[in-house]
Amino acid sequence: MTFAVIKTGGKQYKVAANDVVKIEKIDAQPGDVVTFDQVLMVGEGDAVTVGAPLVEGALVAGQFIATEKERTIIILKKERRQHYDRRNGHRQRLSTVRITEILTGGKKPTTKVDEIAKARAEKRAAAAAASASVTEAPKAAAKPVAKKAPAKKATTKAAPAAEAAETQAPAKKAAAPKKEAAPKADKPAAEKKPAAKKAAPKADKE
Repeated sequence: MTFAVIKTGGKQYKVAANDVVKIEKIDAQPGDVVTFDQVLMVGEGDAVTVGAPLVEGALVAGQFIATEKERTIIILKKERRQHYDRRNGHRQRLSTVRITEILTGGKKPTTKVDEIAKARAEKRAAAAAASASVTEAPKAAAKPVAKKAPAKKATTKAAPAAEAAETQAPAKKAAAPKKEAAPKADKPAAEKKPAAKKAAPKADKE
């Protein structure tokens, strides 16, 4: 059984033909052919070839399946009696690849693009885009402009005012200004009467 040790995304993976491995995210579309040229070791039965650091002419080919988020990993940091408590989550993106062949001696890969997987991926992307546009359409729709009511003629407004004026009682005539009273002539000061004399006390009868 032929196997190989490849390096990608800063990690090493032992793979063989028809293996499905999850590696660090790579830029590819479902159905595309991906190759790994950083081969550290190639083995076939008891014969093992170790690279220094890479095996010359060795190549591993595979088909890209999809890139998905892994389960959430909780990151908790806490310091006792320090009022320090932090809780965060992380979801790593990993790409899934199916290994098809391990090549040595400078051979070129014979793996072909999976047209069926590519068509399915394109169909899913189109459906997702259509659903997103449908959900965003009501939000983006502009509100209808409210029509302004036609302005009423001045005659219609003046008529009720005139009717109300007729029904009201006639206003009271303004009171005539009062005539100013003639200043009274100063009367001569009354002559002071002499004070009445007090009667002499009567003598006591014996």
